[in-house]
Amino acid sequence: MKVLMVDVDGVLIHGRPADGLPLFTFLERDLGLSLELLQREFFQTHWGEIIVGREALEPRLAQVLAKIAPHLSAATLIDYWFENDSRVDRNLLEELVALRHSGITLFLATNQEHRRARYLMEQAGLGAHFDDILYSADLGHRKPSPDFFRLATERAGVLPDEIAFIDDMAENIEAARQFGWHAAQWTAGATLAGALPAFGQLVRSDLAQSSEPLVK
Repeated sequence: MKVLMVDVDGVLIHGRPADGLPLFTFLERDLGLSLELLQREFFQTHWGEIIVGREALEPRLAQVLAKIAPHLSAATLIDYWFENDSRVDRNLLEELVALRHSGITLFLATNQEHRRARYLMEQAGLGAHFDDILYSADLGHRKPSPDFFRLATERAGVLPDEIAFIDDMAENIEAARQFGWHAAQWTAGATLAGALPAFGQLVRSDLAQSSEPLVK
């Protein structure tokens, strides 16, 4: 295998940096907005179009907040959201860095809108460790759509059976396998070598040799 595709949320990123709790755990306390209301008026109504790039995040969120939380700007909520959903699994990242040193190409393969995709690569620092991010708003399709896997394969420039993939969602794993990727479902506490044994020796060998520090 030449390429490893890595999901973001639930695999590499887990909630709040301070404690790993879900990002909106203290939303009402911190910003005076009910999570139930935000879910109903924004995520359940508009997120499907935003996540595949048909609508922009901030204008639509601003329109919703003007109705349900006029005291709160879209920019403030977006900053709060992204900062509270950025805790990196450092152990997995260390394994991924080792794998990349061995010559494997690494991509993030994720359902994201444009702004958070940039945030992940730039502010969260993942761009230093991954060759690129392949995400739903850019591709126009979200996992588990077959078109997501088709377009991601084309962007990677390899054959489907040269791609491995880790994701925490069973439906995404099944869709990837149907397309010909080597996919393994990620669970809390897993290791890359355990989930994808074919990469285990490469990871162990490089970790033994490398002392490169990881940066955020």
